[in-house]
Amino acid sequence: MILIFASAGLMALTVLGTAQDAFAQVPLVLPNLQLGFSQPGSTGEVATGLQILALMTVLTMAPSIIVMMTSFSRIVIVLAFMRQALGTQQSPPNQVLIGMAMFLTLFAMAPVGTRINDEALQPYFAERIDFVTAAQRAANPIRNFMLKQTREKDLALFLSLSGGERPATANDVPLTTLIPSFLISELKTAFQIGFMLFIPFLIVDMVVASVLLSLGMMMLPPILISLPFKLMLFVMVDGWALIVSSLMRSFA
Repeated sequence: MILIFASAGLMALTVLGTAQDAFAQVPLVLPNLQLGFSQPGSTGEVATGLQILALMTVLTMAPSIIVMMTSFSRIVIVLAFMRQALGTQQSPPNQVLIGMAMFLTLFAMAPVGTRINDEALQPYFAERIDFVTAAQRAANPIRNFMLKQTREKDLALFLSLSGGERPATANDVPLTTLIPSFLISELKTAFQIGFMLFIPFLIVDMVVASVLLSLGMMMLPPILISLPFKLMLFVMVDGWALIVSSLMRSFA
């Protein structure tokens, strides 16, 4: 046994020494990385630099765009209300709710993303349109989605607050007015859905509290008894499927 281990050790040392000799014969070449500014040779280089700057700006604002200009806000608020109505505190955890809201947002915004890809990205990559035209075409599907989900009352509120002229058509509404109007509409819709979610669980809490009070168990917290019943009710009616289907249909 000792001879076996000794032989294995000698073989490992031999292989290691051979590998070191091989690496010693190959020169180590590091990539050449340069950072700096230089005088542009043409207007095309200036335009390319500005496009890169605009792209980096959009990527920096991507989290805000996802939260404020898509269906993410309504979905994550409704899921948070659902957890609060169940009374499970931190179950599901925040990471699960946010991840679920993100993937549901991707599902709900898939038609918008397809239109942006077909009308803006692919023609721009094929060099059939310029960057400005691609940006305008990419904004139109998002604008139409927000207009469809925005209440006229909220849009009129921000139009009056802006003090500008009334737009002739819906497509003339500036994004600086449309985005806050869309956010207020999404919050109102999410709170309405949350109110409807609270009603059945509130009834369960009231029934359990009344039963405990009639039995004289005033020192027993009703939440300890009502939580299993609420979970059983939620599972029996397939609550997650109902919530997700209702949310997705609300964007139709």
